[in-house]
Amino acid sequence: MTGSPAASSRASRVISATPEALYAAFMDPAALVEWLPPAQMTGEIHAFDGRVDGGYQMSLYYPPDEKAFHGKTSEREDRVDVRFVELTPPRRIVEVIRFDTTDETLQGEMTMTASFEPASGGTEVSLHFTNLPPGVRPKDNDEGARASLEQLARRFV
Repeated sequence: MTGSPAASSRASRVISATPEALYAAFMDPAALVEWLPPAQMTGEIHAFDGRVDGGYQMSLYYPPDEKAFHGKTSEREDRVDVRFVELTPPRRIVEVIRFDTTDETLQGEMTMTASFEPASGGTEVSLHFTNLPPGVRPKDNDEGARASLEQLARRFV
């Protein structure tokens, strides 16, 4: 089943770090490259402007031996353009994300809201995605977000 314009997904995890440290990991291009690409993917930041109405361009690359997935931008690449619409340190980041693609089912803007709330054992980081493009399955988006949060958590062990 594919998503629809109203499709959404959510992932969260308690990470043993302060909201300030976690917020900083979302706003540091070098950190983003380390934790954001899910699973065995790698990343590259092409541009970064950490202000409201700024944002970043990033490529996520599939491993050469990965046969199950095909990139959204090219055979092995998912390229995204991200615009920051709200930055409320250290509690909340709202981003609008667009895939660089010719595939109509993957076009459009989806919104990701990241929130950082103190919790027992650290900070609960929640990622809520809304308006998923029709070609993005909410289940797949959830799995990717959980994998990214797992990698983020490993930065603070």
